[in-house]
Amino acid sequence: MAKSRVQFICQNCGSVHQRWAGKCDACGEWNTLVEEGTAGGIGSGPANTRNARKGRAVVLTSLSGDIEDAPRIVSGIGELDRATGGGFVRGSALLVGGDPGIGKSTLLTQAAAALASKGHRIVYVSGEEAVAQIRLRAQRLGVADTPVELAAETNVEDILATIADGKRPDLVILDSIQTLWTDMADSAPGTVTQVRAAAQAMIRYAKSTGAAIVLVGHVTKEGQIAGPRVVEHMVDAVLYFEGEGGHHYRILRTVKNRFGPTDEIGVFEMSDKGLREVANPSELFLGERHAKSPGAAVFAGMEGTRPVLVEIQALVAPSSLGTPRRAVVGWDGARLSMVLAVLEAHCGVRFGTHDVYLNVAGGYRISEPAADLAVAAALVSSLTGLALPADCVYFGEISLSGAVRPVAHAQQRLREAEKLGFGSAVLPLGSEELVGGNGAGGIGASAFQPTELADLVARIAGSRRSRADEEE
Repeated sequence: MAKSRVQFICQNCGSVHQRWAGKCDACGEWNTLVEEGTAGGIGSGPANTRNARKGRAVVLTSLSGDIEDAPRIVSGIGELDRATGGGFVRGSALLVGGDPGIGKSTLLTQAAAALASKGHRIVYVSGEEAVAQIRLRAQRLGVADTPVELAAETNVEDILATIADGKRPDLVILDSIQTLWTDMADSAPGTVTQVRAAAQAMIRYAKSTGAAIVLVGHVTKEGQIAGPRVVEHMVDAVLYFEGEGGHHYRILRTVKNRFGPTDEIGVFEMSDKGLREVANPSELFLGERHAKSPGAAVFAGMEGTRPVLVEIQALVAPSSLGTPRRAVVGWDGARLSMVLAVLEAHCGVRFGTHDVYLNVAGGYRISEPAADLAVAAALVSSLTGLALPADCVYFGEISLSGAVRPVAHAQQRLREAEKLGFGSAVLPLGSEELVGGNGAGGIGASAFQPTELADLVARIAGSRRSRADEEE
């Protein structure tokens, strides 16, 4: 027998320690190390080689060969299928994370009902709610008559024995992975050891049988899925369900997908009847726009393969503080500081005595640098008190030298803007072939393409002089 060895696992970050300590050296949390015994595996020492079996040779192949598309189960919910890359892949494991009460269980209940109504065998296992609670939600959503098989269980071995009885399920939903526990580990449910072991057992079942597995994961206060990061590496796809408490829309964002594109989003609207698909999210984010307000610019962004138009709002107000405030909602604060520095250094626009507030309308979050040009336009508009043209969209990246750099997918951004009635655009100079001809319709005739950020600032300031001349 191999001699068992004791190691200590951090329940916050999953790092392994050889001896107990009050503080984890990896993440800095206190009282998170829990003892765990090992009798094998990587790092257990040479004693484990006594019972190790002799390896068998595997067949090596080449990169060339026949390629088959992954077999998928299409739910019929368009936004969900878009986020997953075309549907659930058979034999894959998918992890869905999100804040408490954001609508994860509601979305998965609707997906389970839609698939079950098409003749698929769907098993919904809840470790947090009783069967009666799930039935109440199904009645509220109007899907109580669909043949979804329910269970309230947390033991992995019992779950595997249950779903192995009868026809192989097409989709198994486990809500949530933090509540599961297995007899193979001695830790309490929710600990790193149990989460890792339970996820490994369910993923092994999915790969061996061809059933698709959906795991629901809690998130920490930082917004990351709770538990060890190794779970995100083990699964085939990771989706985050996002949304602000004061807004009725929800975004299903793909951050990892082995069978499809990443950075894809699906947009839903929460109602008393469940989640409703939003086919055109640009109309949702621009629905309450006030066209004549200074400090507002419409940004034409991209989320995966989908163009999204969203309003960026800026407020520049005189400050009585020695250090003016810089507040950002929905964008990167460091990126805002960079744009302010470029405006001051290369354009002569001074913000040193002003508070700056930046907000992305609708609670939407922007991560791409293509929003630099729209942010700069909104800041200058608010400082000068001049409203930007209501039918103009902005996109482009700003370098530290003040140059406006091209961004990808310019044609898709312009087509989305034209579809929503916008007639002009401000975009980088490197997009001549995309704004002329038939690619962008009427937008190409009135597009402004600055090479430097100072050109855009001069254009906005010039509108003040033209208005003054008209008044005279």
